Amino acid sequence: MLEIADGIIITEDDIEFSYIRAQGAGGQNVNKVSSAVHLRFDIRASSLPEFYKERLLAFRDARITREGIIIIKAQRFRTQEKNREDALLRLKELINKATVVHKQRKASRPTLASKKRRVEQKKRRAQTKTLRGRIDH
Repeated sequence: MLEIADGIIITEDDIEFSYIRAQGAGGQNVNKVSSAVHLRFDIRASSLPEFYKERLLAFRDARITREGIIIIKAQRFRTQEKNREDALLRLKELINKATVVHKQRKASRPTLASKKRRVEQKKRRAQTKTLRGRIDH
């Protein structure tokens, strides 16, 4: 069971785990122990509220397939249990990141005073550069 937010919970039935051999260096157990975890989470078939489903399906992330399945591969740790916890934590972070509603930006114009300051600064800079030029006698 994974708690996403207050009252929003994902059950173990919604998440599918498969265990594979991790890539990279691993010592003696690298070819024997399947410590990496593949987490699969079907957004459409999950028990998430509709708001979360819509936001996740519209969210652009490489871990979300066209069919609406989140695939997370966790192989950071040496043990299966830690990789499983890591995958669940990353799933939670992904869901929370997708459901953040950003404030709408309002277009604004620069004030008259800021326009004047900008022009004055440009004039001062131009004057400095002209004084660097050659002097005619």
